[in-house]
Order: sequence, then structure tokens, then C-alpha cells
Amino acid sequence: MADVVLRDIHKLYDNADEETIKGIDLAIADGEFVVLVGPSGCGKSTLLRMIAGLEEITRGELLIGGRRCNDQPPSERGIAMVFQNYALYPHMSLFDNMAFALKLAKVDKAEIRERVERAAEILQIHKDLQSTRPGDLSGGQRQRVAIGRAIVREPEVFLFDEPLSNLDAGLRVEMRIQIARLHERLATTSIYVTHDQVEAMTMADKIVVLNKGHVAQFGAPLQLYTHPDNRFVAEFIGSPKMNMLPATLTELAEPADGDAVVRLSDGTSVRAAVDAKRAQPGASVHLGVRPEHLHIGVTEGQSAIPGKVALVEHLGEQTLVYVETDASESLLVVREPGIHEAAPGDQVRVGVARDACYLFDADDQAFARRVPQRA
Repeated sequence: MADVVLRDIHKLYDNADEETIKGIDLAIADGEFVVLVGPSGCGKSTLLRMIAGLEEITRGELLIGGRRCNDQPPSERGIAMVFQNYALYPHMSLFDNMAFALKLAKVDKAEIRERVERAAEILQIHKDLQSTRPGDLSGGQRQRVAIGRAIVREPEVFLFDEPLSNLDAGLRVEMRIQIARLHERLATTSIYVTHDQVEAMTMADKIVVLNKGHVAQFGAPLQLYTHPDNRFVAEFIGSPKMNMLPATLTELAEPADGDAVVRLSDGTSVRAAVDAKRAQPGASVHLGVRPEHLHIGVTEGQSAIPGKVALVEHLGEQTLVYVETDASESLLVVREPGIHEAAPGDQVRVGVARDACYLFDADDQAFARRVPQRA
């Protein structure tokens, strides 16, 4: 096993006007499971391929287990990669697919058999390894074989490039559990690329949120969820995404309280448990509130945003209520637990608790929240 360190990594493709990767610094500890997420085109797969040695590093330094690997071929980096499309040889048996790299490395036949059978046991591959071919398997089973092929190499680092994106929803859940258990058992450093927030939040020790070739934030999943550094991370992590309302900072409460007070475009005042001392009254800000922290109806101590229900989505375990307000051009999304009686056309007041609020300055950087950190 090994740590992975990226120092000022850049990637500029030939004939490109702009870098794809723009100076990334990361330190991934030995045994950590780190997930790279971000919108399409943010550079997450490119970064993974640079670590794997499938893309050249334009500038910067890559260290795996303390070794500089910029110029090392993939076979010498101590990594094994699991691809989105499985990349299995259709004419080979499952055994030969899993053993292929070991045969090229001239590993002893007895050891090859031992490694393949151990990997098959770990992944619960119950098919006859000698007679079964990839075409006889379901997508989930093929992905297990692809992961088994990586396991037998006993790498220092596992790299996963969106390995579950070709599976249906049920199989994704099953394979997500399998990969999490595999990591717990092997404790091998793992770097995993996905566009699926659920995979990122449930599997990762830490998440790297990428935006336009930069690291927007790197930290534990709940840290990113409860204390995003900037507006991009706040809106990207969480589904439905965080509500954002343009506002003006009107005052800072007395030191004993310390709250910021903002005025929305409809004139509504909202109190937020946020330290906004670095801003001046009159500054333009954005108020952020997650859908699960809003409620139809107002309790004591909450601010109230008036509006009209535009749409209701009944999902059984929760209800999403979309509210038209004069405070924003976008609909306000409220997530209520269970079944809620709201109906389109209802005039409502949406309650906002002070400790549920986020504030972002004109540069989209977050003001510090003054609530106990839960992550």
C-alpha cells in the first residue's frame, strides 16, 4: 500500500488554448478511499488517467509511495485500474481474464491460481472460472471480474474510473456495497471517479470536488455537506441542490448574538447564524438554505418567506414542495418528510431557521457558520 501525493499538477493538451488541469495539490493518505467528483469536463477522469500513467503530466510532480512516478510506465507504478466498460477479453475465460497480467509478469502458475481463486472468493464469483466467458455474465458480474483482475495484481493503489455507470440502479447499489466491503477488507489506497453523489457520499473517506481543473474543496463527505467553502461546492453537493437567494447584508447583530441579517429582493429579512464581520452592510451576498432545512409553516424564532406552491412531488418517504416567491427567479425547493398535504396554488410561508442558513460573498466564498460542526 502507498500514499499518493500530487504537487502542482498541470495538464495541457496539444493545440489546446487552456489547461484541463490547473495546478492541483493533493495528499491522499495510505489506505484512504478518495472520490473525485465534479461536473462533466471538470478534469476528474483526466486526473485519474495521469495518476495511472495513461496521460502525460505536463507539469508538476506525482509521488506514489514516496517514489516520483512522472516518467514511469503504468506497469511500474504499483497501480491497478478498473474501467467503466470492464475491458475484458471476450474470447478468454474468466480465469484467463483475471490472470492475464500475472502471466505477462511470468508469475508462478501455482501462485496465479491461488491469487485468482482468492479474488473470486472475495468477490463471490461463483461461476466456473475455466469455462465461463464474459459474454455469459450480467453487467454486475462482469464488473466483479474486472475488479478481480485488479485485485490479483495486489497493487499499492486501486484506480476506479466510473466503474458502476453502466449498471442499472439496483446493481449499482449492490456493487457499491461490494466495493466498500472490499476496501474495508483490503485497506488499499483507492481513488474513485464518479458523477454520482450518492456513491461519493457513502463510499468516500474524503471527497475531492473539482471545478474547471481546480480543486474546489477536499475533505470528509459530511464536512463538505455541512461546511462548504464556496457556493460551487454548496450547490454541487446535495440533491436537490441548495436553494440560493440573492440578498443584501443589512446589519450585523450585537457581539453577544453575532448573527448576520440579510434582506431578500422581496423585502423579507432573514437572520443567519453566520460570521459576516469581513463584509460591510449593503454588500451583495447570496443566502443558501438546503431543501431539508426549509419547512412549510413558521415556528417561533424562524424567518418567513412568503410564496405560492407551484408543484408538489410525492415520493412516499418524502415530499418535495416547489414554491414561487418574489425573492428569487428560481423556485424554492422544500423537502418535507413523509406525505405532506401541500397542493399547487396554496399560499404558504416557508420557515427558515437561523442555524440552517449559509451566506456567500460576491466572490462566492462562504462566510463561516457559527453552529457546531457535525463532521
